[in-house]
Amino acid sequence: MSRLLEGRVAIVTGAGRGIGRAHALELARHGAAVVVNDYGVSLAGEGTGESPADEVVAEIEAAGGRAVANGADVADFSQAAAMVQQAIEEYGGLDVLVNNAGFVRDRMLVNTSEEEWDAVIRVHLKGHFAPLRHAGAWWRAEAKEGRQRAARVINTSSGAGLQGSVGQATYSAAKAGIAGLTLVAAQELGRYGVTVNAIAPVARTRMTEGAFDTSAMALPEDNSPVVAWLASEEAGDVTGRVIEIDGSRITLETGWRHGPIADAGARWEAGSVGAALRGLIAEGPDPEPVYGA
Repeated sequence: MSRLLEGRVAIVTGAGRGIGRAHALELARHGAAVVVNDYGVSLAGEGTGESPADEVVAEIEAAGGRAVANGADVADFSQAAAMVQQAIEEYGGLDVLVNNAGFVRDRMLVNTSEEEWDAVIRVHLKGHFAPLRHAGAWWRAEAKEGRQRAARVINTSSGAGLQGSVGQATYSAAKAGIAGLTLVAAQELGRYGVTVNAIAPVARTRMTEGAFDTSAMALPEDNSPVVAWLASEEAGDVTGRVIEIDGSRITLETGWRHGPIADAGARWEAGSVGAALRGLIAEGPDPEPVYGA
């Protein structure tokens, strides 16, 4: 095993099970010291009283690695700050933030309650923002003091956010928001030596088993080598990208781009819009199909 991440310090959120667990183990295998965060909740985000992070820490330590457990609610602003501080105090700094925590409460749009919407948006979108905000502020301060680090952020979007997914309006909205957050953070933090990318993983996990036929899906650990490389110092020239991982295939997502243009030369008349817009639609590519359509 290469020591791609020797001496680097990483936080992985939602790392007690599934894809997050696989990320934590992979980063540790490559030499990183890992803060293994997991709040210990059910698939729907309800408290379970379990401490899966401790199990992952024990597994890393048994293999000769370094790790410490963290039970923060990553969408709680102060707890996210304390998690970042824990990494700094425990290991002397922070180099890598892998935002992975999340859960689902799948419903068709017209059946979704306000509470379900708020809960999913909170853990996915705010749960990316809060750790990123605190880590970014620390990296900025370090850079201004002449101690710039080769810092890396790997967020977790989804094909549901990029192409849409029937029955997952809330989850899709959150994951689309994460893709947008990734683009902005990459631009804002680049001057401090920070790269920010996102993955869109495809894997058989607790979250996908209830929504899709997962028999042909890749395993959670199939996503983690890409994360390990993005977390390395080698990846300093890659930022603001969203990468889908599906087993042996990686796809660079292109996202929204300016397509065909019609210019009326003056304020549009409503009666002229239809023909112009239909002409543009005919010129442009067909949209990617929505999952489940």
